[in-house]
Amino acid sequence: MATGKKTTVKATAELSFNHAMVYSQDVGRALGFYRDLLGCKVIEDMDYGGHKVYARLKAAQGEGTLALHMVEPGKTLPPGDGIRLYFEVKELDKFCARLKAAGVKFSQMPKLMPWGWRHAYLDDPDGHEVSLYWAGAKRWRKSRMG
Repeated sequence: MATGKKTTVKATAELSFNHAMVYSQDVGRALGFYRDLLGCKVIEDMDYGGHKVYARLKAAQGEGTLALHMVEPGKTLPPGDGIRLYFEVKELDKFCARLKAAGVKFSQMPKLMPWGWRHAYLDDPDGHEVSLYWAGAKRWRKSRMG
């Protein structure tokens, strides 16, 4: 809760990132994108009324998970919802070429960015921004514009 007062909470080892929830108009279609094109592994999925309503996935590397959740009936996703998901891929150019050959449209193919990381940008089936990138050892260093 924002109170207007600046407070500081000491970081502890108790906090661990678990997952990000991404809402979708069509969880089955989104699941196909993340599983079949990006290579995420399905941990669980749920159907209701003959439709996929939820899926939890894990990238091939790392510990965090991504949950796909159907938007409430009668609701729509807001345009430009401010979500961008980042997936690190060592063989970025090869991975992006495979996606492009499968019909995925990119807003930017892999490119070296001013902060020293290579990024490619695309949208998932619901319009959420996705960044595929390679930072390597730079991932844990302070970024510098250059």
